[in-house]
Amino acid sequence: MFRTPLNLFRVLAIAEAISWTLLIAGLILRAVGDVALAVTIGGGIHGFVFLSYGATAVLVAKNQRWGAWPTIVAIASAVIPYATIPTELWLHRTGRLQGDWRLEETDDPRDTRWHDRLMRALLRRPWVLAVLIAAAVVLLFTVLLILGPPGGRE
Repeated sequence: MFRTPLNLFRVLAIAEAISWTLLIAGLILRAVGDVALAVTIGGGIHGFVFLSYGATAVLVAKNQRWGAWPTIVAIASAVIPYATIPTELWLHRTGRLQGDWRLEETDDPRDTRWHDRLMRALLRRPWVLAVLIAAAVVLLFTVLLILGPPGGRE
């Protein structure tokens, strides 16, 4: 399913947009029907998908050798509702999502850097990479939950 950076990035961009819908629906339910649990559920899902999308954007940016601007746009697009979809379209149209995962070293001098070697080693073991990313997202998500929701607690 995630055999290319395009596939992974596209799935997470769509998931991020869907999670915005859940959060907004929860906010509407809380405002209209005083159902605070809807925000807790929608917000929790959105927060987890938001962090997962951010991790995916960083991984794909590194693999595709994006410069700072496309990387910042990709990550920042998660903050604006539904912006991950046009961002994915832009990245795709400009060729930034083309190609495969970089599993082997090339003649490019950047391939000798330690973090490129580490990325290739992890990309050759996708289950290990997935578990490490998931663990990092869960850890960060847990820390953020302990710190409290945006805007503080009521």
